[in-house]
Amino acid sequence: MPQNPPANPNPNTWTTAITRIEPNHVVVRGYDIAELMGNISFGSAVYLILKGELPPTPEIGKLMNAVLVASIDHGATPPSVLAARTVASTGAPLSASVAAGIMSINQHHGGAIENCARNLALVIEKYKRANDWDEAAQSFLADLKSQNIKMPGFGHRFHTADPRTKRLFQAAQNARVAGDFIQAAQAIERAFEAAGKKLPINVDGAMGAVLAELGFPFEVMNGFFMIARTAGLVAHVHEEKSRMKPMRKIDPVNHTYDGPEDRHL
Repeated sequence: MPQNPPANPNPNTWTTAITRIEPNHVVVRGYDIAELMGNISFGSAVYLILKGELPPTPEIGKLMNAVLVASIDHGATPPSVLAARTVASTGAPLSASVAAGIMSINQHHGGAIENCARNLALVIEKYKRANDWDEAAQSFLADLKSQNIKMPGFGHRFHTADPRTKRLFQAAQNARVAGDFIQAAQAIERAFEAAGKKLPINVDGAMGAVLAELGFPFEVMNGFFMIARTAGLVAHVHEEKSRMKPMRKIDPVNHTYDGPEDRHL
């Protein structure tokens, strides 16, 4: 992440190191935005605005895209979608409806990314002492169990093997950034299975591991879910307003998909 700039000589002036605006000129982290447009991916732009530099390799840019695509949507039942559709059903504008969905992203929905990454860092510390991933993971889970705390980022209400996890970890391998955080996540998964609980690394856990490998601060990680899911929420709000009757009863569980059949790139 960008270092703090020197002290502002004028304390009454609000400063930012992110974007400079001048007449007919917009500069993001030192790059002319018109030059960036069409030349870098959205994932690379997110990397730039958060880290202050462009991704060092094209593969890391692709990994960033994979992270954002992974959470773009997950059907009509997540709390953020239910909230956005419910508010849209009242006649609220797009901004208010999407904001309601974003405000529903918290500790138990989309919020496991940061907490999982923080926990994986603790597993890594145990590994450095034990020099054994499985021992470190089992010891860490025992610590959590003694405090009656669940491990975030593992298990899923639909998937027994989250398809997004494998793809993200493969993209991390391709980008040559797969390291201790992914090793720690896989060790935790093995520890759960050894204990008779088959809890897969879910997309939140995978994103936490990958973003940690890329060096993002823990405190910005949940923002990636918000950035990605905003596009899905816009789509759901538009569908609610264009296809459904106002003030309908929105069932939190039962829904029917009537979109395109499976297709491939």
